Amino acid sequence: MTIAKKLQDYIDSEGVSYDTVAHHRTATSSQTAEAAHVPGSRLAKSVVVHHEMGYVLAVVPASHRVELSTLQDVMNRRLGLASEDEVSSLFSDCEIGAVPPIGSAYGVPVILDESLDRASDVYFEGGDHRTLVHMSGTNFRNLMKGAQVARFSHPSV
Repeated sequence: MTIAKKLQDYIDSEGVSYDTVAHHRTATSSQTAEAAHVPGSRLAKSVVVHHEMGYVLAVVPASHRVELSTLQDVMNRRLGLASEDEVSSLFSDCEIGAVPPIGSAYGVPVILDESLDRASDVYFEGGDHRTLVHMSGTNFRNLMKGAQVARFSHPSV
């Protein structure tokens, strides 16, 4: 599959340079980081959550877990994890579990964990379980313009 069409069209329309990193199929973001020889702290993981007004993409490093209660406090909303059906309808050109963090390509608001807001370069799923997109931290933050930045994750054990 490589990069999802909506994602690629959006990145190209923004004039952002990137490259891709192929890896064997993985089931979790930590396995992806290991397979691609990428630090988990620089692999952006997307978690789709829903609330009474719609959806939001919570983006954290693969080495972290979302603190849902903290995220609820930050957003001042009751949140729940989106179902696979909900994720499939929002990100129709992506495989389940391979949602890219660039919510603006899909019309989904983003909240970015502050730990990714300082990364020198960032990797993320391109829409399948075999391809990562890699770009400079500056380019990533440019694509994240408009995203709320907060602390709502903690390192996984």
